[in-house]
Amino acid sequence: MSGSDVTSLLPPGWLLIVGALLVPVLRGAARQAYMLVLPGLGLWQLLAIPLGTSLVYSFMGYDLELVRVDALARAFGIVFYVATFISVIYAMKVKSALESAAALVYAGSAIAAVFAGDLITLFVSWELTAISSVFLVWASGTEAALRSGMRYLIIQVGSGVLLLAGAIIHYAETGSLAFGHLGLGTVGTSLIFVAFGIKAAFPFMHNWLQDAYPNATVTGTVFLSAFTTKLAIYALARGFAGEAILIPIGATMTAFPIFYAVIENDLRKVLAYSLNNQLGYMVVGIGIGTELALNGTVAHVFAHVIYKGLLFMSMGAVLYRVGTMKGSELGGLYKSMPLTTIFCIIGAASISAFPLTSGFVTKSMILTAAADGEYTIAFLVLLFASAGVFHHSGIKIPFFAFFAHDRGLRVKEAPINMLIAMGLASALCLAIGIFPSVLYGLLPYSVDYVPYTTSHVVTMLQLLLFSALAFTFLMKTGLYPPELRSTVLDTDWIYRRALPWVRDGLGHAYTQSVDVAVARFRRVRGAVLHRIAVVCQPFGTLGEPWPTGVTTMWAAIMLFTYLVLYY
Repeated sequence: MSGSDVTSLLPPGWLLIVGALLVPVLRGAARQAYMLVLPGLGLWQLLAIPLGTSLVYSFMGYDLELVRVDALARAFGIVFYVATFISVIYAMKVKSALESAAALVYAGSAIAAVFAGDLITLFVSWELTAISSVFLVWASGTEAALRSGMRYLIIQVGSGVLLLAGAIIHYAETGSLAFGHLGLGTVGTSLIFVAFGIKAAFPFMHNWLQDAYPNATVTGTVFLSAFTTKLAIYALARGFAGEAILIPIGATMTAFPIFYAVIENDLRKVLAYSLNNQLGYMVVGIGIGTELALNGTVAHVFAHVIYKGLLFMSMGAVLYRVGTMKGSELGGLYKSMPLTTIFCIIGAASISAFPLTSGFVTKSMILTAAADGEYTIAFLVLLFASAGVFHHSGIKIPFFAFFAHDRGLRVKEAPINMLIAMGLASALCLAIGIFPSVLYGLLPYSVDYVPYTTSHVVTMLQLLLFSALAFTFLMKTGLYPPELRSTVLDTDWIYRRALPWVRDGLGHAYTQSVDVAVARFRRVRGAVLHRIAVVCQPFGTLGEPWPTGVTTMWAAIMLFTYLVLYY
């Protein structure tokens, strides 16, 4: 079967979506094997489709490009399928058919969106990712998960509404629905840009991520970390590469989460902040827009999906065994979960860009592109952020989960399926770091870049060393923020504190206004009734006998008025 035949049979991603329909029917080992086969078949299908393949479908007078396969889309599609396969292994013991099916639909819709060649097809897949992924949050079954899931759904669907509105306006302005380079400058493209920005967790649009991800299930968070934000990064790279405004936005994204992550007690929420930090590098790369920068962005997405999933998997294993993610309640787990500890350290080294790990050979491409483009401030911010991410994800996560203040927790090692998934992710982190040319061969542009130079290796090791020394100094002097039972409020202060305060204030003002109005009405009504009673009493104005002439006059006036109104 040719690549075009494979595409026309079922577009990439839809094998997972359609296949999810059978998940509730299957049980036990049959379901596990079936769910493992689906992403494998999907990846085979994608690799069988030649570059340049396009599938256009006419619908209601519009030409919709359901599939467009180029180097950019293929790179994202490959890593999405790989992440799906590893995540399915990790979630193999999930008994909920709804959660398992939702995970497949979520992954499939993200992949379908990557290969969409028009804005309407993109919108359909965009909204499907929102609707399917929220079940991974709600599956936790807690009140916090229900509330954060509802907020997550509102924000994600709202992003889709903006995307649709922008697409309609863009079509009215240009007569085209093609999803290519859009650029800023019109109302339609500006709305689309904001829609992408919400899903990419731009500053002040980001806290849905820290709100929802830590409240998802143990396995749901692993799926969530792979697709939603990376789909937005793909959309930005496709539609807004080279837009200068993305450079300060991305630089801000790399820096501000560091301060929240340092004081956060929930370790999955720390990882959510570090996810936001890593997205900033990608956004900066898209804003720079050169071939090196875009290659670096795509490479960093590939590496990030793997190592961030690995870190969430290791913390999920801890949560699965211990039942908490609070750093103040963890520690000493390396004694009973040694393999999970090793895998977590590999993920921490990768996100920190240690040499011989995946982060080292991808993040450096973006830093080099910033230096080559003479974006000095952005370059310095990215260096600061590199030290910061090592501080809170490279050191804090493994230290407080597995080593600090041993509380005597003795549990079983993670289940075998979780260990296999973490082992595969760890192997990929190291393989990419040791053999970067394999990854570089998947990038959209030809690569003429050597990551392992003396200056780069020495600079990164110095940066990491000084960051480690700073952490040690702060811990030894007692200046490091202690792990406390607390809720750190970010921009969620708006809906946790400000909006309830406004709601209560407006409600109180409304209640007072109604009470005043009712009291005034009652006073007026009492005065009117009193006056009527006075006038109509036996010796009142209307109670006394009237002369016959006066009575006849009023009767005539009333009859005349009735006749005028009637006719």
